[in-house]
Amino acid sequence: MIIHLYFARKFLVIFLGLQVVFLALLMMVDLIDKLRRFDVEEVGFSTVLYLTILKTPEGLYQILPLVVILATIALFLGLARSSELVVVRGSGRSAMLSLLSPVIVAVLIGILSVSTFNPIVAATSVQHDSLSDRLRSGRASSTLSISSEGLWLRQGGAAGQAVIHALSTNADATVFYDISIVAYAPDGGPQERIEARSAELVEGAWALKGATVWPLEPGKNPEEHAKNFDVLEFGSTLTHERIRDSFATPSVISVWDLPQFIRDLEESGFSSRRHKVWLMMELASPLFLAAMVLVASAFTMRHTRFGRTGVAVLGAVLTGFALYYVRNFAQILGENGQIPVALAAWAPPVASVLLALGLLLHMEDG
Repeated sequence: MIIHLYFARKFLVIFLGLQVVFLALLMMVDLIDKLRRFDVEEVGFSTVLYLTILKTPEGLYQILPLVVILATIALFLGLARSSELVVVRGSGRSAMLSLLSPVIVAVLIGILSVSTFNPIVAATSVQHDSLSDRLRSGRASSTLSISSEGLWLRQGGAAGQAVIHALSTNADATVFYDISIVAYAPDGGPQERIEARSAELVEGAWALKGATVWPLEPGKNPEEHAKNFDVLEFGSTLTHERIRDSFATPSVISVWDLPQFIRDLEESGFSSRRHKVWLMMELASPLFLAAMVLVASAFTMRHTRFGRTGVAVLGAVLTGFALYYVRNFAQILGENGQIPVALAAWAPPVASVLLALGLLLHMEDG
């Protein structure tokens, strides 16, 4: 038990140390990039630094498997150089048993990252994108919100803002049904209210069918001046791509909110496959981190006197990158409907674990 705690503590200390190093590197690189993109004299250095801080958690979350691989390599190279691993094996403890504590720590890190760090990354990413868009364009960007009551859109432009509500839409977000629009003048006051049976987004406008327009200007009776139109065009700065991109990035949604968001998507008529794949992959990430520990240890659990340490480290890192690429490729296949969602999420980590176990058993008994 003591040796397990020793290995676990050593692995955790190395992992946290590498996280601090990568945190500093990511902040430095992102800060330099934002200093080039924004006018510091106009927005202020404190705002640029704040943007960098908001962006850093996302970068750390993305490179978590790489940090786990490097931490495992550093752990077993250190144990090999100090001959501690030789002593442990000489006491009759197998290499597979020595891996138990690092694997458990990696799984716990994965669970903690999904349950706690994921919501933080989602919140900071949304704040970063919103603030960055506002600094670049000088106004809030168009947004989309989906709930059990339907979906809400906001668009902006020189003619003013507009809030759009629709009860449902088709799967590819090209036609919206039972739509209601409240248009605001550039000074911020309400200008008119529009209701329509359906709306299709064409180039530069909404094509509204079965529309009724009520003016909301002061001194006018809305019902008295209401007008009906078979087809009405209402100017818009939105595009299909911008609408889909507004809600098609699952990483900006907390893993705790994703199940309800998926249900709301399906009730509104959108396809939720991409979000289902992301949710399942997040749930499978602790197993994938454990696989990274096993893969890295398969290349580095040997004494340094055998030489070729650099080749072993390179092999561990390249194998980890290859498995990460396979995982991303399976994610794309799952999002496109080429393979089932569960297969896309769980097959890469399970295959990675089996591959690493095969290498370890060959090293021990082969």
